[in-house]
Amino acid sequence: MKRVVLRTLLYLLLILGALIMVFPFYWMIASSFKTAAEMNLFPPRMAPSNWFNFDNYVTAWHTAPFGTYFLNSIVVCFCSVGVVMFTTILAAFAFSRLKFPGRDLLFTLLLSMMMIPFELLVITNYQTMVKLGIYDTLYALVLPFTSSIFYTYILRNFFMSIPDSLYYSAQVDGSSNWKYLWKVMVPIARPSLVTILLLNAMASWNSFMWPKLVIVHDEFRTLPYGLFTFTTESGSNNEIIMAAATMVVLPMLILFLFARKQIVRGVARGGIKG
Repeated sequence: MKRVVLRTLLYLLLILGALIMVFPFYWMIASSFKTAAEMNLFPPRMAPSNWFNFDNYVTAWHTAPFGTYFLNSIVVCFCSVGVVMFTTILAAFAFSRLKFPGRDLLFTLLLSMMMIPFELLVITNYQTMVKLGIYDTLYALVLPFTSSIFYTYILRNFFMSIPDSLYYSAQVDGSSNWKYLWKVMVPIARPSLVTILLLNAMASWNSFMWPKLVIVHDEFRTLPYGLFTFTTESGSNNEIIMAAATMVVLPMLILFLFARKQIVRGVARGGIKG
């Protein structure tokens, strides 16, 4: 009886936590379908009178160039994910299979850099972008994020869980390290690679502070920065702001809902050994 009561309380607590986490998203989506009069009601209504009122979305889309923002976010996300995946695979292979002096010490030093917050590197990165002449361009949104210690750590641990016998067998067959990496290790590590891809895609899509610092002109803004400028320009039209926020959040929300198990599974597998 005690076990049943404890399990019931646990599930009630989990349900309460889920409702608290989901409610802001529900309120954002529901408010995006409300009219201005419904937004000003007190007490507020939990649901709009018409769930098919897309006027706010049309107004938001035409008020700001969200099409340009979407395109910029897709380009930056695609380039960032592609470059990070390539550098992460090479770095993880080097730190898991190649033998060179100071390998473990170097990897430990790189891991220690994870304790340095990104805010401390903003000034240095900003000066670098200005000196390279790519300030206020899409290149400035990709170049500082071409590698990741965290993703390298996840993939390195997965690579180390692969039996050494496969590596030695490939060497006996005359396979080079490059061929062994792409023909054997990468296909085996597909779950971790998919996790890295999803996490990096969401981080790149939701990036706000760095685009705000290095982007000036409207044609190079990404969605989060575009939403910020839109909220300051649209005034107190909260229903339009909610529609714009829904357009920004919805792609990554859908991606997370479909890929949440893959993300958790990949991170767990990457942390088994290392």
